[in-house]
Amino acid sequence: MSKIVLYDLPSREPCASWSLNPWKSNAKKSFRLKPHTNNPPARLALNYKGLDYETQWVEFPDIAPTMKSFGLEPNPEGAARSPYTIPAVKFPDDSYMMDSRKIATELERRYPSPPLHLYSPVLRKVEDLMPKLFWPMAGIHMVKIPKNILNPPSVEYMERTRAEGFKKIRSELQSDPDGEKAWAKVEPLLKELGDILNTNGGPFALGKTVSYADFVLVSFLHFARCVDKTLYERAAVTEPSLGILYDASKSWLERDDH
Repeated sequence: MSKIVLYDLPSREPCASWSLNPWKSNAKKSFRLKPHTNNPPARLALNYKGLDYETQWVEFPDIAPTMKSFGLEPNPEGAARSPYTIPAVKFPDDSYMMDSRKIATELERRYPSPPLHLYSPVLRKVEDLMPKLFWPMAGIHMVKIPKNILNPPSVEYMERTRAEGFKKIRSELQSDPDGEKAWAKVEPLLKELGDILNTNGGPFALGKTVSYADFVLVSFLHFARCVDKTLYERAAVTEPSLGILYDASKSWLERDDH
């Protein structure tokens, strides 16, 4: 039987997983956040469960034709910024699936141990906070992605398809080049995440028990760290429990390049 295949966005060399890929219809038109559609939770879940898989890298402009070639149905209208999104997974029975949360649910069905605790109330709390956290930070990190992360084909695609959003963000940065206005909005939200982590004593949201809620948080922290290490460092200083969570999850972040 064939391996699981994870379809992921590449970075520049040395190639590694980095993307949060977060677009959702009820956010601002230019950048749409979809908290469930992000590669690290899918990869973290695979690594945590100890599953055998391989990675196939797909640049931004190749996502739609690649997903179409698998026979995947597009995302429902309004559910994501693009009809086809990364991550996607091919299971050993040659079935395909998009969206990290859907993938996690299917992984849990097929490989129930160790469990991801997908129906824990704490997961909903984390998911409710993530869009609120992402948008103020977009002005800090979005313009750094083409410069620091992407390969040329994806740079051109992102600049072309997100032109309106980049124009607005660059305009805002002229009056707030260090992003301090954004951090003023972000820091209370980081404290709220810290409250969630500290409720059960940490280092994970359920105390000593690992859950998918942790992977949603760690994926965001890892994304920030990949884009600009100083973003992650400031978040961890602002709310130390986030750094503790990230460190406690490092063994599931080690495999990020194949």
